[in-house]
Amino acid sequence: MVHQGLADRAVTAPCKISVILIVLNGEATIAPCLQSVSWAAEIIVVDSGSTDRTEEICTAYPGVRFFHHPWLGYGPQKNYALSLATHEWVLSIDADEVITPELAEEIRGAIDNNGAYAGLSFRRKNMYKKRWVRHSGWWPDEILRVFRKDAGRFNDRQVHESVEVNGTVKKLAGVMEHFSYNRPEDFILKMYSYSTAGARQMKVSGKKGGALRAVVRTMAAFVKSYILKRGFLDGRTGLLVAVSGAIGVFYKIIMLSELNEED
Repeated sequence: MVHQGLADRAVTAPCKISVILIVLNGEATIAPCLQSVSWAAEIIVVDSGSTDRTEEICTAYPGVRFFHHPWLGYGPQKNYALSLATHEWVLSIDADEVITPELAEEIRGAIDNNGAYAGLSFRRKNMYKKRWVRHSGWWPDEILRVFRKDAGRFNDRQVHESVEVNGTVKKLAGVMEHFSYNRPEDFILKMYSYSTAGARQMKVSGKKGGALRAVVRTMAAFVKSYILKRGFLDGRTGLLVAVSGAIGVFYKIIMLSELNEED
């Protein structure tokens, strides 16, 4: 099912690019996200069952095509959204991310110049309570999100999916901003979601769990984030990032052990 956005087009000619995003109950963050890509000719939103005002907000924006589709996992769901894109170039964005004006200009310029590359990468600023987390392994967060449709696709990972492209990738100077965490409980909710999906993915890959492995990897994850990646310089936020990340590793491996025992 698809709905067309009703608002008028901006005076500026839209960039010939398809923006794709997958969403579930994104009313709290999706408006700034859509506003930041309003320069795109097409915005494809694939919703997996929102019960809030996500659809109402999305369809008020120009160029938005809103689809309902059952959840397939992060990689497969994004590939479904990719299949709906009608332009040569694609920008993948999440509902809690924002393209800065400087990055938008770089993307537009790169596409207009039609350079001999298959994708564009840039750095992402991850925020907690709208403040940039500069350490803890969160920066620099280099990501590939813009690519030619015929040269790239998402891998089939259920979580932590990424774009795989066939060709040269150009690095841009601009940044994307990521507003995923505003409260301590946001870390817990995302940790549970990612760890559960990660455990299932590891099981499919034939990975083993175990109590000792869980303890060792949990400790290693904390040390890496808080000490090696200098999370202590981020103050209380750095500690929150390190602890929640370590707990996520512990939960993922323990859940993997239980999934393996079910066989």
